[in-house]
Amino acid sequence: MRSRTSSLGAMQPETLADLANLRRARDFMDREYDRPLDVAAVARRALMSPSHFSRRFRAVYGETPYAYLMTRRIERAMTLLRAGTSVTDACMAVGCSSLGSFSSRFTEVVGMSPSEYRAQEHPAEKAMPTCVAKANTRPPRSPGRRSSRIGEASGISAH
Repeated sequence: MRSRTSSLGAMQPETLADLANLRRARDFMDREYDRPLDVAAVARRALMSPSHFSRRFRAVYGETPYAYLMTRRIERAMTLLRAGTSVTDACMAVGCSSLGSFSSRFTEVVGMSPSEYRAQEHPAEKAMPTCVAKANTRPPRSPGRRSSRIGEASGISAH
């Protein structure tokens, strides 16, 4: 991200305000992931036009708002599937309306279908505290990149 800085290297107030607004919108997606969301609705939270919001979000977080939202949904679905929830129920619980699209995206992100993931044993995650299991099983940000180390930098800070 190319930031606007003063001669002393500090960010200008409008840059800080933009970052705060983007964080507010990202937090909104984290809280409301299970509701139908579109870029326009989320952009309003950031006090930006949809196109400006999409460009700024990608520049700051390294992925589009849609990709971020779907990663959050897949992450939550993984937790539900590990707990034994059916694929259809997990799909609907995380805000996806199409089982086919959900399954395709899940397979793309996780590397196996939701049914295969659900059928697997997950004994290590059951023995871990929930917060550690969540960090250790977080879907990758980029295709082919799977973080297996807890605390590995993901480009997005935790709350």
